[in-house]
Amino acid sequence: MPANTAAWYVAKQTKLEVKPAPYTAPAENEIVIRNHAVAINPVDWAIPILGHLMFPWITLPAILGEDLAGEVAEVGTGVTRFKVGDRVVGHAVGLNKNRNKTAEGAFQLYCVVPAHMASPIPDALSYESAAVLPLGLSTAACGLFQKDFLALRHPSADAKPIGKTLLITGGATSVGSNAIQLAVAAGYEVFTTASPHNFGYVRSLGASQVFDYHGKTVAKDIIAALNGKTIAGALAIATGSVGLCLDVVHACPGDKFVALAAAAISLGDVGSGGALDILRLLPKLMAGNLSTALKSRLRGIRTKFIFGGSLVDNEVGEAIYVDFLPQALANGRYVAAPPALVVGAGLEAIETGFEVQRKGMSAQKVVVSL
Repeated sequence: MPANTAAWYVAKQTKLEVKPAPYTAPAENEIVIRNHAVAINPVDWAIPILGHLMFPWITLPAILGEDLAGEVAEVGTGVTRFKVGDRVVGHAVGLNKNRNKTAEGAFQLYCVVPAHMASPIPDALSYESAAVLPLGLSTAACGLFQKDFLALRHPSADAKPIGKTLLITGGATSVGSNAIQLAVAAGYEVFTTASPHNFGYVRSLGASQVFDYHGKTVAKDIIAALNGKTIAGALAIATGSVGLCLDVVHACPGDKFVALAAAAISLGDVGSGGALDILRLLPKLMAGNLSTALKSRLRGIRTKFIFGGSLVDNEVGEAIYVDFLPQALANGRYVAAPPALVVGAGLEAIETGFEVQRKGMSAQKVVVSL
């Protein structure tokens, strides 16, 4: 049995501790991945700071992390898609409330992943580049394709234009980079927002039109550009962009739904004060949520917050990681985005990754090699 090591979340307000961890064999329809790279998301460093405010069901000690890439070390019964030694990218879902297992956290050498939440990767794609995908990809897919969200047509190799336009705010973010590609692969035109220096980047991912999210007339500009088009709803990713999405969806004919991956405050606003910072920011958060609720109700627009791991339990997980992503990566129709920023090697470097990520990222994602 291989020797395993993990970066453990042992206690609130403390740094992760690198020490031995059990090696867990895969159950039916699961695989074990020997991780060669993991990526950092804001939620990864926020949980130790905020304790149980975000994920109250987490029991300590825990192993965090959701983004990983590596090679298959063992396959469980019923798995036919993979064999030992295959290069894969996978979404570790140990933080899901109905799972909550240390064996399924990404920040360790050997991680258990549901087979339908992993995809083979081509030889030309490095583990570090592949590791940027999972949570951003999954979150985008949940908002775009789940039946209780925008319920768009699934992506495919030969999707024909569907004649609808989707608004995605924060196109240069990790979620935005994947949402643009997924929506285009499903046959939708995409309008997005970004900083001017990222206009070329989001266009390269397939966005049809890009708008400066700092622009004073951005809502009017988007509405004008949508004249004569039918909107497929909106995916609000950029912090503070929910109001913009509501304004645009309200003004344009089409689907009245805004999928929410954004809040009134950013996790970047939370410092080392943890819960005290949340109390300081609570009035702004409550005001933003109240404004969203009132605007959406008065305008007949449905809204719902996305939990990026929920697709493991419905048809969208298989539609993305089994039916779409393997071939899309192999033939270059889908790119691993945003680009990886490798900040170190070894589980000890995850804390360095936390600090880099907390400072804010633009069209990049923090990655650690293992």
